[in-house]
Amino acid sequence: MPEEILIDTDTASDDAVALIMALRSKTARVIAITTVAGNVPVHQATRNALYTAELCGMGTPIYQGADKPLSRSLATAEWFHGNDGLGDHGYPPARRSAEKQHAVEAIISTVRNHPGITIVTLGPLTNIALALAQAPDIVRGVGRCVVMGGAPCCEGNVTPAAEYNIWVDPEAARIVFRSGLPIEMVGWQLCRGAAVLAPADIEFIEAMGTGLANFTVECNSVAREAYRKQTSEDGISLPDPVAMSIALDPSIGVEASRHYVDVETATELTRGMTVVDRLGVAADERNRATWADLLQRGGPNAKVYWAIDASRWKQALYSALR
Repeated sequence: MPEEILIDTDTASDDAVALIMALRSKTARVIAITTVAGNVPVHQATRNALYTAELCGMGTPIYQGADKPLSRSLATAEWFHGNDGLGDHGYPPARRSAEKQHAVEAIISTVRNHPGITIVTLGPLTNIALALAQAPDIVRGVGRCVVMGGAPCCEGNVTPAAEYNIWVDPEAARIVFRSGLPIEMVGWQLCRGAAVLAPADIEFIEAMGTGLANFTVECNSVAREAYRKQTSEDGISLPDPVAMSIALDPSIGVEASRHYVDVETATELTRGMTVVDRLGVAADERNRATWADLLQRGGPNAKVYWAIDASRWKQALYSALR
């Protein structure tokens, strides 16, 4: 039986590539795609998801969700992905529309109807937090919850302390991490270094000559330049596809461990910081009050990935684009 997946996404350039990987997978079946405001406003995220699914020849139902974070103003990332989130190449609208049901309702009904489903989150966690607030019982129906987000024990990509998806809606992220969902955290750092698509990798993809390969490079053109300005590295960094590769094949994550993880919400200096108790000091007497909500749940709340097999992740991408 193929793995059943629900994808929640703020569809921009790297999200689109992750959707291609899931929709083209031979070992997984995407039951639903839900959209959330993040990289771009939610209506644009929905348009981009519909266009990407159409490119793959798939009619997977797509549901539009939250148009802003739980309690903050939306801070989008067009500076990184382009005004339309896909590099501003003028892609036409898809021939079909999103479903009428709201994404939060779709998440709840999908989990209840598909026990053991894997949820993969590629954007802010607003929809998931809202679904948990309405239906806490869905925690028991989720087999895995792979979260692309966070910067465990390293620098962030939107502030020195925080990764974008968590920073945009830290209150939602805190709810999700404290919910009891079987979280697997794939942080931003895993798409750097050897995992970046270097110029030679990009040339290899372009040489495939397929529509999906060309789209993958083209829609990330603005992101490539933004990444160069941010890091001085030339290449395409793809955090969401890296997370999707682990969702589809956990063995691509070659180093992982379970820890208490909480999210900072109170100060702007470290807003959205994913605080990982890597040394297990949360249970020390001096820290018990701070970590009480997590400690009382009886164990670490997240599996944190620290390293991936970069070669295998790229092979997984190439396979989807052929």
